[in-house]
Formats: sequence, structure tokens, C-alpha cells
Amino acid sequence: MAKKTKKEAVGKTLTLPDNTHIEGAGLIESQRITHTLESNYMPYAMSVIMSRAIPEIDGFKPSHRKLLYTMHKMGLLKGNLTKSANIVGQTMRLNPHGDSAIYETMVRLSKGNQALLHPYVFSKGNFGRAYSSEMEYAASRYTEAKLDPIAEELFRDIDKDTVEFVDNYDATMKEPTLLPVTFPSILVNNNVGIAVGMASNICSFNLEEVCETTIALMKDPDHCIADTLKAPDFPGGGQLIYRREELEKIYETGRGSVKVRAVYQYDKANNCIDITEIPSTTTVEAIIAKLIELVKLGKIKDIADVRNEIGLDGLRITIDLKRGVDPDRLMNKLYAMTPLEDSFACNFNILIAGVPQVLGVRQVLEEWSAFRMECIRRRVYFDLSKAKERLHLLQGLAKILLDIDKAISIIRATEEEAEVVPNLMIGFGIDQVQAEYVAEIKLRHLNREYILKRTADIEQLEKDIADMEDILKSKARVRRIIVDELKAVIKKFGQPRKTSLIYATDIEEEAAEQEEQVPDYPCTLFFTKEGYFKKITPQSLRMSSEHKLKEGDVLSQTVESSNATELLFFSDKAAVYKAKASDFADTKASAMGDYVAAKLGFEEGENAIYMVNTKDYSGYLLFFFENGKVAKVELASYATKTNRRRLIGAYSDKSPLVAIRYIPEDTELVLVSTSGRHLLLNTALVSVKTSRSTIGVQALTLRGAHRLDQVQEYTEGRFVKAARYRSRAIPAAGAMLAPEDLGEQLTLG
Repeated sequence: MAKKTKKEAVGKTLTLPDNTHIEGAGLIESQRITHTLESNYMPYAMSVIMSRAIPEIDGFKPSHRKLLYTMHKMGLLKGNLTKSANIVGQTMRLNPHGDSAIYETMVRLSKGNQALLHPYVFSKGNFGRAYSSEMEYAASRYTEAKLDPIAEELFRDIDKDTVEFVDNYDATMKEPTLLPVTFPSILVNNNVGIAVGMASNICSFNLEEVCETTIALMKDPDHCIADTLKAPDFPGGGQLIYRREELEKIYETGRGSVKVRAVYQYDKANNCIDITEIPSTTTVEAIIAKLIELVKLGKIKDIADVRNEIGLDGLRITIDLKRGVDPDRLMNKLYAMTPLEDSFACNFNILIAGVPQVLGVRQVLEEWSAFRMECIRRRVYFDLSKAKERLHLLQGLAKILLDIDKAISIIRATEEEAEVVPNLMIGFGIDQVQAEYVAEIKLRHLNREYILKRTADIEQLEKDIADMEDILKSKARVRRIIVDELKAVIKKFGQPRKTSLIYATDIEEEAAEQEEQVPDYPCTLFFTKEGYFKKITPQSLRMSSEHKLKEGDVLSQTVESSNATELLFFSDKAAVYKAKASDFADTKASAMGDYVAAKLGFEEGENAIYMVNTKDYSGYLLFFFENGKVAKVELASYATKTNRRRLIGAYSDKSPLVAIRYIPEDTELVLVSTSGRHLLLNTALVSVKTSRSTIGVQALTLRGAHRLDQVQEYTEGRFVKAARYRSRAIPAAGAMLAPEDLGEQLTLG
């Protein structure tokens, strides 16, 4: 139980310049932080989760639902276009968050913005473009909008008590808690939301595929979803790299990611590449900025110019090529180095009965089916109630048919109007509701023809009532109704996929072919203390082996390798940059070499301190810190499936780094402290950690202000009595050098 808050009076009154006195001014209230979080922050967090950021099973957030329902009440489903400012103003009766927020919501739902696979708002005017950050939408007073025809499926039978209605924020009108959508809109249009402590990121799927999958699941709960729901379908098109096992994981868990790449065409006449579709997670401006950056850094040398050519025909980025450039090979490099290939991270977080849940596609469709079944039952019950009321009235009217003259005479003979209904009830044995209905019939309708026509409906009503009662008793019949509605939606609004599929195996084979084209030959790699790199062939090295170095610089690493090896350059900012030896030109010993920080685009003030070359990412990396700790990480931890060039958190930054060592297998190294103690460490004693940024384990015991100073290689015979410096367990303090071991020590700082 939280402690009661304690108040401490710092001052009793505050006197303003005009001599106004404020009682209690300066009163400070102190309370436990847990109480503050519970009373202040938690309500805010729950409001964001439930009322703003996370969509519900109908596929909408509250802001979407309020806007669309307002447009529906304005008659914009069948009516003409109206000014967006009018819609925004009307929506403020339900959504009190301001006109700009409402208009931004409408822009995203509009056809003109092209953010959704099936837009719900038909728009006229400049609504910007989702694929461009610089194409801003016009003000609401200049644009017009109405509901798109597909929005009819959102409101079908909403006036038949299919969903619950609640008061708006000032209790002046009612609004629906959900929309009775006739198809799983939650999966048809993408939806992104960031709440407090959680987020939602739902990708869009093809409407026809979603409906077909829903139908299949209603007929067979064990249906394999991947057979009918091929893959996500994005509004911007693109090519999705198809990996069935990854998609099945998303369908099962609601989490995972898919890769989408841009679509391009090569214009041979103008020697340029035209990009016409890009991933929905990026923008034209972001892609062009990255291309320009790569060209400036010298990483891409095949591009002569790049232009944004968005026009009336839609998106287009034009890349002019230099003479003799292979466009397909260039595009494969750009896919790896730019947002032209990007990942969409799926997180199917949905509010179910007010509780956020991450659901797989099967669970989402099951929840939607249950929701839609309830809507159908409520609709049928509403129609049944109306039919029973109508039948009841007509049964009373049928009794009047037996003697119309009697009814007229009763009415004429009644002196007071209030007695008409009771007298009809007595005269024909009908109840008050039926008598009221008869009494309200116009004089012109008191003829046999009118009454016969009305009573002829009794038989049909009785059949309809029996049918509706049967529907309410049968889940199978309710499912059949939903299936029929889904088929109708497919017929009216189904469209071909916009995002095409390419198989991952085809891409990997193509990449492998290109890798084979990289010449592989022996070379020697040199890395200096100041961060310069040289790649020299044996022939060139034989001709001249005297290195030209920057003043004060020395060679820190020399490795015999090949041109096809991969390189990892660790920086002093706890990051690692990945490259290939083939990315660097062959040079001579008499050349200064490439400055790695500039070549790989290091951040300002960041320097390269260690190089690792590998082909299979085997072996271990050891990180030695001043506090005497050692971190041992498998080199495989730095292998990435994507072509990411920079990895942050490459090692711990909790203590200053003394040295990095790559070891193919366990070996012995000498640790030297500032106190002069030496520890002969067998690296097998250091346990392997899975996290790259681990702080490691204590290897060298340090006293006072002493720290680890050097890490030296150990060669057999260096110490007369090596056992003096070895330890069977760590941490260990090591030992001072024996007199016979004093002498020049090899240092690899």
C-alpha cells in the first residue's frame, strides 16, 4: 500500500506586485514515484493504447472511425463532393483533438495520398503522396472529398443495432464503438501505431486473398493459410522477396519481417535506369539522398546523375549511368546499400475487447469472424423484432377485416377521442398497440382492398420470422451469410496484386554469380595504427617492400589473405564497419593507402583501431578492458544476413578498451598491469558470451588505482618458469617478473 503523501509548507502566502495575496503559495507536495506513476502516468498510457494508437478488430483507430462515421452521417457515401474543411469541422463534434490532426487522418485515408491499398476517402485536389516527404498536401479549404464506394461495406446495416453506440465526449450525440465491416479490413489496409511501451505495425494484404482465406478458414479451421494468402500486398507495389517459411512464421505469430525491393526499367536509348516502384517504408527523397551520399563517398562510381521525376504519371527516379555500366549489377549493389530494398517489420498488435494482443493471421481472422457473426446475429434479431411488431399490427388489422362497418360505427359512436382505442380493444378483442394502429388509419384506407393488401403480408412475415429464428439458432447459417457477403465483396472490389513476388533462391543464385565475378587472388593486407589500409599483391610487394607511412604512424597488423575476403574494421566508438577486400584498390608499399574512416564513411571523430579478415566468420574476438575484464565473443556474432555496413554496440563501452585480438582457436596471451604484474592467460578459461556488448568476465585482479596496461603475445620459452604466471582459474593477480625473465618484452598494444 502506497504511503500517504506528505506536504511541507515552504511559504504561507505569495504577494504579487499589485499587493494581491495568494494563500497556500509555495506549498510543496512530495509523494512516492510509484504513486505518481500509478495516478498520473498510467492513465495517460492506457489512454494512448486504447484510444489512439492501437487499431481494433474492425481495422480502425478511434480517429479513423470518428472521421468516417461523420462522413457517413453527412451523406457523403452517395452524395457529391464537399470541402474537406467542412468534413473536418463536422468531425470535431466527435474528435476534439483539433482540425490539423483530423485533416492529417483524412489525408492518409484518401485515394490521392496513395497510402492505402483500398482508400476509404475519394479525394479531389492535392493530397500529397505517401512516397514523397516533400510533396505536402494542400490546406483543407482547397480540397474536396467524399466516401469511396468501398466504404459502403464499413457501414452496412449500422442502423440495425449491429454494433454498440456510446456518447461522444460531451454526450451530445452517439458514435459507434466499432464499425460492422463486411470484410477483414484489419488485414486489407496497413496500419501503424506507436503507443506507450508497445507498438502496432500491420502490413496490407490483397483483399481477394484475405477474403478467400477467411472463407477457407470458416469451412476448414485447419486450412493452411499460406496456400491462399500468398504474401503482403503493398499500395506502392514493389517486389517482395518470397520466403515461405518466414511468411508462415508471421502468419502463426504475428511477428516477423518481409523484404521489399524497388522495381526498375533500363532505358537503353538514354542509358539510364527508371525506378517506378519503391518500398512503402521509404520515400523518394530518402533514396536520392542516400545515392548522392554514396557517390560523394566514392562507394558508387557508376552513376552520372540522379533526378526526381515525379509527375502526372506517378513516381519515377531516373539514374543516369556512365558508359559501359551493367544496369543489373549496379541495381543489385544499390539494393544492398540503399533503401531501394527495405524490410517491413510486422507486429500484429490489436485491441481485442480492450486488451492489446499480438495475434497471428489465423487468430486475427478467427477474432474477426466471431465479431462479424455477432454483427449478423444482432442484425437478424433487429429485423426479427421489427417483423414481429409488424406481424402483430397486421394481425389486429385482420380482425378489423371481419367487420369494417362495426369499426366505423364504434369510432362514430364514441363521444370522447380518448375512448376510441379502449372501445376498439373491447369491440374486436385486440390489444392497445393494435388498436392504436387501427385508429390511426386514414379514412381513405378503410376499404376492403387496402386491408386485404396489408393482411396478405401476414403469411410472408410468418415465413420470414421462422427463417430468422432458425438463423439465430444455427451457427452454420450465420457462417454461410458471412461467406456470401465476402464473395460479394470480392466480386465488387477485388483487384490484382500490386506487389509482385520474387523467390529468394533466384536472388541468391544471381548474387552468387556476381560473387564469382569478383577476382580472387592472393594479397597481403596492411593496417596501421593511424587507421590506414593497404592491399598489396605479392608481385608488387617483391618489387618494393619499404612502406610509406604518415609521420609517426606504424604498421599494427600484417595479414596474408586474398581479394575475396571480408574485412571488419572496429572503431573507437564501439562500432564495427564491414567491407570487402575487393572494395579497396590494389596499391603499392610506396603509397600511403586508404584512410579507412573516410573510405567507409565513419562518423566525425571516429577512428579505426583494429582489423579482422575472414571468409567464414569462424574463431573468436577478445576484448580487453582497463578494469581487467575480458569479453570473448564468437566472430559469427558479427555476420549479418543483410548487407549492413555499420553495426553499433560492437563491444562494451563501460570501461576503456586496451586491445582487441582475433584468435582462430584458443591460445595463450600475456596480460600486463600498470603495477608490473604479468598473467599468462589461457583464453579457454574465458567463457564465450552471446551478446556483442557484454562487459566480459574478470580475468586480471587489480588493486588500488592500477589497471590493465598491455596485451602481449606469448611464445613458448619466453618465460623460464611459465607456471609462475599461469593460473588454473580466473580472476588471478599474476606475478611480478622473475629476475631471469627481465628483459625486453614484445608489446602488441
